[in-house]
Amino acid sequence: QTPLKKTNALIAQMGITFVNAYVPSALCCPSRASILTGKYPHNHHVVNNTLEGNCSSKLWQKIQEPYTFPALLKAMCGYQTFFAGKYLNEYGAEDAGGVGHVPPGWSFWYALEKNSKYYNYTLSVNGKARRHGENYSVDYLTDVLANMSLDFLEYKSNFEPFFMMIATPAPHSPWTPAPQYTKSFQNVSAPRNSNFNIHGKNKHWLIRQAKTPMTNSSIQFLDDAYRKRWQTLLSVDDLIEKLVKKLEVNGELDNTYIFYTSDNGFHTGQFSLPIDKRQLYEFDIKVPLLVRGPGIKPNQTNKMLVANIDLGPTILDIAGYDLNKTQMDGMSLLPLLRGEKNVTWRSDFLVEYQGEGYNGSDPTCPGLGPGVTHCFPDCVCEDAYNNTYACVRTLSASWDLQYCEFDDREVFVEVYNLTADPHQINNIAKTIDQEILEKMNYRLMMLQSCSGATCRTPGVFDPGYRFDPRLMFSNHGLRARRFSAQFL
Repeated sequence: QTPLKKTNALIAQMGITFVNAYVPSALCCPSRASILTGKYPHNHHVVNNTLEGNCSSKLWQKIQEPYTFPALLKAMCGYQTFFAGKYLNEYGAEDAGGVGHVPPGWSFWYALEKNSKYYNYTLSVNGKARRHGENYSVDYLTDVLANMSLDFLEYKSNFEPFFMMIATPAPHSPWTPAPQYTKSFQNVSAPRNSNFNIHGKNKHWLIRQAKTPMTNSSIQFLDDAYRKRWQTLLSVDDLIEKLVKKLEVNGELDNTYIFYTSDNGFHTGQFSLPIDKRQLYEFDIKVPLLVRGPGIKPNQTNKMLVANIDLGPTILDIAGYDLNKTQMDGMSLLPLLRGEKNVTWRSDFLVEYQGEGYNGSDPTCPGLGPGVTHCFPDCVCEDAYNNTYACVRTLSASWDLQYCEFDDREVFVEVYNLTADPHQINNIAKTIDQEILEKMNYRLMMLQSCSGATCRTPGVFDPGYRFDPRLMFSNHGLRARRFSAQFL
């Protein structure tokens, strides 16, 4: 079963499914900033979900917002642009201009103030606040977004191309399903893969602190959340169906590209972490990516390594914009969408995250000490100041590998061979060939200081890769200041 049957039929089966699509940071705000800018977090400087972490801050508005791909679509390509839904977690914060701030690049702007809600929220309607209550028929956010989107398709100009971004908070917490779906999926529980409810041995201390086995109440909590997430997605599935039907009625379906994706994965019980994201493992960094549109053959899957930094370049490429004029780190997926043969593609990309934590102790878990956050249920913490890491995720003909370094006192390293160990149970950092470790360490330093075209240079397992061990020593100053100086 799946909550997205219609989405699957209308997008995946009519187009292409990217089975190796990733986010460079498994958290809403940095990930959404990467979608909008086509850049890695170290280049757009949004590091977490706080204003201090540059999420929708004045600095972001000044330095990054004018160069997002929608801004270029509107200003340079003559598109009418429409946004509806969750923008960035701190959007609408008073210290950042409130809901009166409409980012450049949007002809029509219906953005949710702050983080995910389903009822009792405020929308910025082209810069004016509009309050919504808790009456299902007029306030349920997923349906409100669907109706606004249909209105745009009904009344937009037919003389200019259009771009729409619809960002439903679902399936984000608080996981409030529409009333007609509260009884759905009663027998569904979170997947019990081999990494479910086991101790994360040989992993970073934050993973090791999870209590194993989890309590019955934790397991019930995460199963319940998993089910509710599916229930909220049934309304997203309805939204997709309505939009596709509307495009068909308008005679626009065959010349419209439709992308379906997410800003991060989510874990429910893997390595005994009850529920959250922001970790470096596949379950948090891997996302769906489905695309249909002109020139895309139906029912295809593609195994190339793609990331959300590729969405902006792809959409600008479709619009005919010269990508050399941008500072984007990603690559256009258009050759892959069109099924071109012999496309030179990346074999690796960068994952980076800067941990969040509170100065004080968590009042519900006083024994934990300062610097941790999101400690629920059962005082299992999902994040901390020094949950700060960077990884190279490699996928080539010969290797399916992840190499990660933590920026903490231990300089902890995790390495996984996903061919042999798809659920990332065994950290092979101490047993893998030293030469591979050195090459991956060097490639990580390269990617962490990359910008634009240098982010697209050959990876360690590409035939064109050149490794000069002497460079490692001249570059080693990078390691100490890697996070601190570059991030802000």
